[in-house]
Amino acid sequence: MKYDYLIVGTGLFGAVFAHEASAAGKKCLCIDRRGHVGGNIYTESQSGIQVHKYGAHIFHTSDQKIWDYINQFAEFNHYINSPVAVYGDELYNLPFNMNTFSRMWGIRTPEEAREIIERQRSEAGVKDPENLEEQALSLVGRDVYEKLVKGYTEKQWGRSCTELPAFIIKRLPVRFTYDNNYFTDRYQGIPIGGYTQIIEKLLAPVEAPVRLGVSYREFMAENKRKEEPDTFARVLYTGMIDEYFDYRLGELQYRSLRFEEETLEGCDNYQGNAVVNYTERSVPYTRIIEHKHFEFGTQPDTVITREYPVSWQRGDEPYYPVNDEQNSRLYEQYAELARAERNVLFGGRLGMYRYYDMDKVIAEALKLAAEVL
Repeated sequence: MKYDYLIVGTGLFGAVFAHEASAAGKKCLCIDRRGHVGGNIYTESQSGIQVHKYGAHIFHTSDQKIWDYINQFAEFNHYINSPVAVYGDELYNLPFNMNTFSRMWGIRTPEEAREIIERQRSEAGVKDPENLEEQALSLVGRDVYEKLVKGYTEKQWGRSCTELPAFIIKRLPVRFTYDNNYFTDRYQGIPIGGYTQIIEKLLAPVEAPVRLGVSYREFMAENKRKEEPDTFARVLYTGMIDEYFDYRLGELQYRSLRFEEETLEGCDNYQGNAVVNYTERSVPYTRIIEHKHFEFGTQPDTVITREYPVSWQRGDEPYYPVNDEQNSRLYEQYAELARAERNVLFGGRLGMYRYYDMDKVIAEALKLAAEVL
């Protein structure tokens, strides 16, 4: 067969591009090394509950165009992301707001909260932050930092806050209102029935069946062995950019995750919230997700997932790029190679070595499609 595009990866970026390409009359073949479509937003029905298999994904955007686009493929509910944090036997609302400060200091007014934070910032005496700890102390003071930032961040990155660069938290959102809505975007929600349906509908116009369980290298080697190989005018590659080039310049760094999933039969409500963060470093997981609350479920059972940050090794699933100065320089060198690669496009979180919210993924995919189709 002769194809216009080989699309490597059926996550949100690849699926949106495939949809637009097919609508433009292009013939596409999509492959994915996983055994399912959807990448990290893949959801699966278990006990009647849509389980986010690769961590919690809450769609949010202030872009009307993107909101209208995604709503073509699913109906969204009115879920508002309002996580809570556990520190010892204390429970706090997130993001940092007046409910957080009232619980922490027994105060009621914004003026009282501002005075405490300003006093603690002044006591920290940080003028020019040289690491993440100093940056956090200069932004929110010692109490909020030690209870709600320090342990969680050290687990997430696998390093002490004094060893992490200050730029990781250029700012920490502090609200002096009683508002637990984590996001400030105009539109927010969860697709009723999960995210996988969105990917399936995006890929529906693609004529060729998706090839699952095959990596790009495996596919190309297999195709080469054919008596009459398939041909592709262009490739859209959404995998790891350093892997595409055989790590010839060195490995980019990532953080990975391990998920421990548990079905609790006969328990209709385990923690009362979709996302509960555990901010002490002595607790090995960063959060527990109770999936049914994303869709206000009333099932007699529940499914929870404990999320453990882990070091990334080659072959592991890369979740978070480590965008420090060293890795950013290395990525730019790979990007230079990518620009010289004939008829290969790179996109998505791994192809561009950048963490993206879902709305930004869609916007980038639509932008690329508009440029090349």
